[in-house]
Amino acid sequence: MANLMQAVQYSSYGGGASALKHVELPVPKPSKDEVLVKVEAASVNPVDWKIQAGVMRFLLPAKFPCTPGTDIAGEVVGLGPGVTTFAVGDKVSSWLGLKKGGSLAEYAVAPITSTVKRPEGVSARDGASLGVAGSTALQALRDLVGWKFDGSQQTQKNLLITAASGGVGTYAVQLAKLEGAHVTATCGARNVDLIRSLGADEVLDYNTPEGKQLKSPSGKKYDAVFHCAHYQPFSYFKPQLTPDGKVLDLTPSGNLLLSMAAQRLTFAKQKFVTFLTPPNVDALNLLTNFTKEGKLKAVVDSTYPLSRAEDAWARSIDGHATGKIIVTVVGE
Repeated sequence: MANLMQAVQYSSYGGGASALKHVELPVPKPSKDEVLVKVEAASVNPVDWKIQAGVMRFLLPAKFPCTPGTDIAGEVVGLGPGVTTFAVGDKVSSWLGLKKGGSLAEYAVAPITSTVKRPEGVSARDGASLGVAGSTALQALRDLVGWKFDGSQQTQKNLLITAASGGVGTYAVQLAKLEGAHVTATCGARNVDLIRSLGADEVLDYNTPEGKQLKSPSGKKYDAVFHCAHYQPFSYFKPQLTPDGKVLDLTPSGNLLLSMAAQRLTFAKQKFVTFLTPPNVDALNLLTNFTKEGKLKAVVDSTYPLSRAEDAWARSIDGHATGKIIVTVVGE
């Protein structure tokens, strides 16, 4: 194995895609409870460039120089001290963690606490799509809505998913339907048929009056809103909620924190909740199994080689990607 690797880094806040630099770095060494992975594919998520932009500085301060990215799929080529749950040659998917990063490189160190074996039938592209997007969708629905994904859900819930054609949204639609929810989704006109094909019961073009007002065509009020779009105040959603409905906002910002603080001062049953997903190996295992069983699929917007990682970064910043943006490393 080589001692040096190709990687992508940035050295300060700001600059967007143009600030990404291709560099040569020493191949990292795994520590206790870590494995070294030869990266086959990675994905770019909005949270990655938000960290670079400094938007997430209050929660996730960057350490410079920074090799960004959190989601990888690849092959284990080295074991840290005491690691017995993985072996060299294992195909894996891993979420490196938002604070550590390191996915836009030929090799990455992955914690075993957020790494799972990737079975045959789950491609590197699929495996690299699951970390942030799939886990955010699953854990928010499981931990905040209360769905267990074990077949025990008895009462149908009405769920609204905004920006349903994004990475998180495409997984959220599929996972919600696995739990038997009635799903209303919003997206642009060009993605209406796609979101219907993923199982949504009702799809609203967000540019229409109904889409802007979030009104279900069937008149249903929502038990939960899975908000994947830009920040909106709680008042924007409130008219469409059931008396104890929740808004799960996945776009952390200063405005959101103010809104949450205001909500905590009330005793209303309706709630506005932010959610920043922590790594969870159980969630990643469940998502991998769903993918293997054909119950879940990755929607891929575009694929770029590592040598064009800045184009993938720019595509994500543009905000119009449908599903996931993938960076291939092996065999590019």
